[in-house]
Amino acid sequence: MGRGQLHPQGDRRSVSKDSGRPKDDATRVVSAGRRKEWTGGIVNPPVWRASTILYDSVAELRARVSDTHHKLFYGRRGTPTQWALADALTELEPGAEGTFLYCSGVAALAAALLSVLSPGDELLLVDSAYDPTRSMANGLLKRMGITTRFYDPMIGAGIADLIGERTRAILMESPGSLTFEVQDVPAIVAAARARGVTTLLDNTWATPLLFPAIAHGIDLTVLACTKYVVGHSDVMLGSVTAAPGHFTKLRDTSLQLGQVASPDDCWLGARGLRTMAVRLKQHEASALTIARWLQQQPEVAAVLHPSLPGCPGHEFFLRDFKGASGLFSFVLQGGDEAARAALIDGLEHFGIGYSWGGFESLALPVDPVRYRSVTERDDAGPMVRLQVGLEHVDDLIDDLSAGLARFREAVSSR
Repeated sequence: MGRGQLHPQGDRRSVSKDSGRPKDDATRVVSAGRRKEWTGGIVNPPVWRASTILYDSVAELRARVSDTHHKLFYGRRGTPTQWALADALTELEPGAEGTFLYCSGVAALAAALLSVLSPGDELLLVDSAYDPTRSMANGLLKRMGITTRFYDPMIGAGIADLIGERTRAILMESPGSLTFEVQDVPAIVAAARARGVTTLLDNTWATPLLFPAIAHGIDLTVLACTKYVVGHSDVMLGSVTAAPGHFTKLRDTSLQLGQVASPDDCWLGARGLRTMAVRLKQHEASALTIARWLQQQPEVAAVLHPSLPGCPGHEFFLRDFKGASGLFSFVLQGGDEAARAALIDGLEHFGIGYSWGGFESLALPVDPVRYRSVTERDDAGPMVRLQVGLEHVDDLIDDLSAGLARFREAVSSR
């Protein structure tokens, strides 16, 4: 299955031949993973579908059993289609050893956690985590005898006080996918390393283009490639990229679990990756324009966007991130579920649906208080999460303006 690069990430693939300077992200997403032996002279690696692989001899069959370096063995171990995407994702994380691909982001999180946790261990999980992650911790991991303790996303270096004798891993998500708290990742990493604890990060919001997690000391970084890597809302896909010393166990655990991502899905993921840098710039620009506009609207009590002052952890965002993506939330000034629904239901350019990262805009009612264990919220009203897509920003603002008018009317009519 997509096994990433097992050789070190050298200058040959990360530095421009002409100038000696590091390649820009926009160049790397176009060129990464396109080895000539996989493309056969065409632009993109084709779709290699396979289950059975035939060998010329018993000796060759025996040799392939232990050969883990991009050699056809059996369909579950992948083909050049999967390897090309894994290779590219590894190259986007300076200092990474390898990447493994999965059928979804949740599958990627599960494999990453199971590669470092055993019965009797403890996981520290950020309280602002994605709900399926919480469900996994309170369900599958609990049934395996693994304990989870939730922590305040703004704890920073104070997490050292929570690390106990059984703590084996810390799983971060920064920013949080509903309320967008930005964590002090370097401080948490430092505390974890001092105690020999593995660090994991769900980096789907930023991608390695905006937050290179391995370079910031993370051991295992997870992407729901369904979002910005694919970019077209038509594929379920996940990845885990590992720092040196962590990839072998990740790969072995994933193979033992029978994890595999479809070559067709990986081909679509690789195709989406080629435009991710330019898409992210547009998502950022439009989302920031809308977020600043929302700040000026009397119906809006707060805007939770990491780029804006007032969002928890804004100072860490300015310090650590190269930019923002297109997902953020805003809090309404008063109102109830019916008033929020009036706003969302009538939107023309914002669909109502889960996920994000595609070309289309989405609006979702979110209630973070339902997904908290150790932190409390006292918001002024209901919350709406926006995925700002690639439509013209003026059309999106007009749509939201009409939605806020419906919200205002619903509130006043009660």
